[in-house]
Amino acid sequence: MQRFNLHTILRTALFVLVLASTGLFFNSCKESKESRSKILKIYNWADYIDEDLLTEFPVWYKEQTGEDIKIVYQIFDMTEVMYTKIALGEEDFDLVCPTQAIIERMMYNHLLIPFDRNFGSTPNYLSNISPFIRERLDAFSKESMKAEDYVVPYMWGTSGVLYNTKLVSAEEVSSWNCLWNPKNKGKVLMKDSYWDAYNVASIFAYANDIASGKRSVYSVANDHTPEDIALVEEYLKRLKTNVAGWEADFGKEMMTKGEIWLSYAWSGDAVWAIEEAASVDVSLDYIVPDEGSNIWFDGWVIPKYAGNVKAASYFLNYLCQSEVALRNMDISGYSSAVATPEILDEQLDSTLTETVNLSYFFGPGNDSLQVNPIQYPDSSIVARCAIFNDFLDKNDTVLEMWSRAKGDSLNQGMAIMIFAFFFLLAVYLIYKRVLRYQSKKRRLGKKK
Repeated sequence: MQRFNLHTILRTALFVLVLASTGLFFNSCKESKESRSKILKIYNWADYIDEDLLTEFPVWYKEQTGEDIKIVYQIFDMTEVMYTKIALGEEDFDLVCPTQAIIERMMYNHLLIPFDRNFGSTPNYLSNISPFIRERLDAFSKESMKAEDYVVPYMWGTSGVLYNTKLVSAEEVSSWNCLWNPKNKGKVLMKDSYWDAYNVASIFAYANDIASGKRSVYSVANDHTPEDIALVEEYLKRLKTNVAGWEADFGKEMMTKGEIWLSYAWSGDAVWAIEEAASVDVSLDYIVPDEGSNIWFDGWVIPKYAGNVKAASYFLNYLCQSEVALRNMDISGYSSAVATPEILDEQLDSTLTETVNLSYFFGPGNDSLQVNPIQYPDSSIVARCAIFNDFLDKNDTVLEMWSRAKGDSLNQGMAIMIFAFFFLLAVYLIYKRVLRYQSKKRRLGKKK
């Protein structure tokens, strides 16, 4: 019998309702007399950009092109919702900022169009992106589509373990085994993300093969054979007994309270949590375990239904300026893909005693720098990490495994009933809105 994931069902139902309730706003945009060429629609994560830039960009754009532009800005907190809106063609967003896996999926399903590199007399700042990140885009190229023509990398980092140094030793967290260790039962937080969970479980499950050279970190995370998926499911079921909660974004706050010992974390969140915890006398640190992990990045792309490719392309160019990148780093806590001398100068910290080899990111001669090693990992850490791909045609299989591993499934009949209720409610709301629109149209007709 097919098993259903409760979260997936409820999120899908909620998405239908969101479309019904927000459709009027976007219809009004489309029906307005304002030219679409003067509107730039952006869809982004919350707290992931200096929002003052959204008012400053139109001024800059006018200086560069002589044209007016108005920004319509929206945020999302679930990539599934963002992806579904784009895939269904429900919205004509000009720019979205997905994670690397969703970027690959969008390219795979031909949901993107290339950005325009013709900026007239405006300097091209796209070359400020680190070659280290640009080279990794090649893994996402599809057929005749070169990823570098479709993606402008934004922020990047690693995934690892955020831990309470007074309750867990650095030696223990040097291995992913810390998440499975029975001594940490009920003291572990894990991302409510099948992509992250799969990858950490696959690396730990094949730790011996990786150590012996039989397989690589890239292989165990990206091959997705039936045997791999089955073994990952086994390890995730074992992990579940230690997990205090599956979280999307609240893990870093819980760690600052000292209630949780360990949390699977993204490096940018770890930087924020460590600083916040220190102010309340909680000591946290972050490490990438010895078995390896992933190097991830988020990037800006232009969806195929975009209505203003020119303004979107200029905005991408604008984001790659050093001073703009620094402001976005300050707001988000993450590391920009921009690698200029200005960025490096701002990151140097003479109070740090240890140095980091960043020649791979900033270029030759930068092999002994005093910078935050969480934001900019040493080359030795990068060497044991890999870029992870999307599951693509194995996505449904992995989702089913994830549902079984977490045990958050519903009886099929109950799942259908819940979905049907929300669907009918959405249909009713749309029907009422259509009636109001027709009534308003008739009234206007009588006045004429």
